[in-house]
Amino acid sequence: MKVVLAPDSFKGSITAADAVVALAEGWRGVDPSVELIARPMADGGEGTVAAFEAAVPGAERRSIVVDGPAGEPVVTQWVLLPASPESPHGTAVIDMASTSGIELLDELRPWDASSLGFGQAISAALDQGVSELVLGIGSSASTDGGIGMLTALGARFLDRSGHEVASGATGLCTVASVDTARLPEAPRVRVLSDVTNPLTGERGAAAVFGPQKGLAVASDIAEVDAALGRLADLLSLDAATPGAGAAGGVGAALIAWGAQLAPGARAVAELVGLADAIDGADVVVTGEGSYDGQSGDGKVPSFVAALAADAGVPAAVVAGRITDDADRILFAQSLSLTELAGSSASALAEPARWLREAGARLASEYAR
Repeated sequence: MKVVLAPDSFKGSITAADAVVALAEGWRGVDPSVELIARPMADGGEGTVAAFEAAVPGAERRSIVVDGPAGEPVVTQWVLLPASPESPHGTAVIDMASTSGIELLDELRPWDASSLGFGQAISAALDQGVSELVLGIGSSASTDGGIGMLTALGARFLDRSGHEVASGATGLCTVASVDTARLPEAPRVRVLSDVTNPLTGERGAAAVFGPQKGLAVASDIAEVDAALGRLADLLSLDAATPGAGAAGGVGAALIAWGAQLAPGARAVAELVGLADAIDGADVVVTGEGSYDGQSGDGKVPSFVAALAADAGVPAAVVAGRITDDADRILFAQSLSLTELAGSSASALAEPARWLREAGARLASEYAR
């Protein structure tokens, strides 16, 4: 039997690579003869840098200290990919999750969390003279419209008195003018994102993702949404552009800088050769921390399931939790670690243990 293991990370709990190891151990405990193909996945969020580092020979990890989402120093890494005909001076892979990500916060900071550190990492890569940037923008902590990121790159955001604004959504709400004279010309920039939301409106950054980052009051959401609309005007950007609302509006700022947005899961799948791995498999196992109603919108499980369906291969999903609004019809089997463990706390405390159990249960099912 040939089984492909292609989960995303279980955010804040276990990496995609470690999830693959745990699933494999559980499966082999039941079926030692199985052929297991490991393809850890990412979609632009947590684990994106690691996925490129593991998949590209000659990739070099670079360490850097940036200002984290709350302003504290964060030691993080980006990856330099070797030169190629398309990228003669190499490609830098950087993600928001490890520079300005929500998992870096001890508590949500809806008003002052910033994307500054992400921009600092981008600036460091530009100083290396890279020809291309690959930027994963999932798992962001802020709804600052990307003003922190662009500030790190040289832009200035000013209030009505001509003073530079504060960080985060607080500063975003006071922006009256933008000075981009010192903003460098963008190299080739590919932005990996798992969402297509516009910048503003009922599907925009503030309305959909703001509550996840602590914007809990309707009037606060409306205030930030209006500020994002004003920013779009100042950046000469259509707020309805698909993907502009990604990462609290960082998508919009990157589009304005000249970047191109691309589906994150698709880009990583192409990098790791997932379609070839699935060809001829008996089953594909994917997963993520929370498989819910938003998981069908370009995230890893739905993308992997679609690839499997195209190849005529059944797919199974293993998730930390599976909500009632999740689309299970994509999968032949679905397993929730929370249900296996008896509680979300137990599942979060020992994710590898329950992933091994999930692997064993799937092996038993397919051994019938």
